[in-house]
Amino acid sequence: MSRDQRTPGEGPRPSTFSIVARDPEQDAVGVAVQSKFVSVGSVVPFADASAGAIATQSFANVAYGPDGLDLLLDGYTAEEVVDELTDSDDEAAQRQVGVVGQDGSVAAFTGDECFDVAGDVQGEHYTVQGNILENDETLPAMADAFETTDGGLPEKLLAALHAGNDAGGDSRGEQSAAMYVAKPEGGYDGKNDRWIDVRVDDHEHPIDELERVFKIYDVTLLAREEPEDVRELDGDVARAVAATLADLGFYDGDLESVADTGFGDAERDALEDFRGMNNFENHELSVLEDALARGWTDADADGDERLVDAIWHGLQRLERE
Repeated sequence: MSRDQRTPGEGPRPSTFSIVARDPEQDAVGVAVQSKFVSVGSVVPFADASAGAIATQSFANVAYGPDGLDLLLDGYTAEEVVDELTDSDDEAAQRQVGVVGQDGSVAAFTGDECFDVAGDVQGEHYTVQGNILENDETLPAMADAFETTDGGLPEKLLAALHAGNDAGGDSRGEQSAAMYVAKPEGGYDGKNDRWIDVRVDDHEHPIDELERVFKIYDVTLLAREEPEDVRELDGDVARAVAATLADLGFYDGDLESVADTGFGDAERDALEDFRGMNNFENHELSVLEDALARGWTDADADGDERLVDAIWHGLQRLERE
């Protein structure tokens, strides 16, 4: 926002668009957000697997996060949380907040002094909200994308961000984005509920970059169900994967024969080295080979980025645990 849009002494507003949502099948709750504001992930999203998730924005009151989660834990519904937070806030007219409880309740608030275009839209298990938006189409586009996108909660959250941005998004442009999802014992080694925590603090295309970072995070840290069957790499895809491993310095075998013979010991040794270098031990080597066989043609980019993208696409058939 420009300086003349705020009163003297008032800090910059994390004016933005966000979605707060719940996946009852995974028992997960989370927030995804984008803004023309540096490091929006340090301000807007809050989540607790036992309580719910909250996005606080506009002239953000960051106390809404922990205070609201405490209220949810005490048994308040999302609507009651919004009322409690805003009724006791003298500057509520400048605030915007979205709340989703683990009980399934959903609510949001957009103060009368939030800069236009500002508003919020609710649906089953989610709320979207934004301010200083380019147009009135941004929030409905986010809602529609969340409702119609296949996949798990992270895919639906990312789809909502992309749809909101494509429809108009933040009228000031793009800078940062974040996705934070909590799930019981979802964190590293099951020791906390921080299931997904990725952010892009400053980037020309932060949502695209957030998706790229999330795919690496997903392959590295998130567990999948075991597959009932796996494919081996053969044909042109085997040669393409081997050639990429060779370009990255992991393989020095005969590329001309790989298309005919498929992956053998030498090629799997190279893939094992790539797996270890990138901390992909969360998946068996045979599962990574299967994912590459299934996902290679859907992958974008080149080099190691294509390998990661192919693995991510190939793993999509397996449910996250």
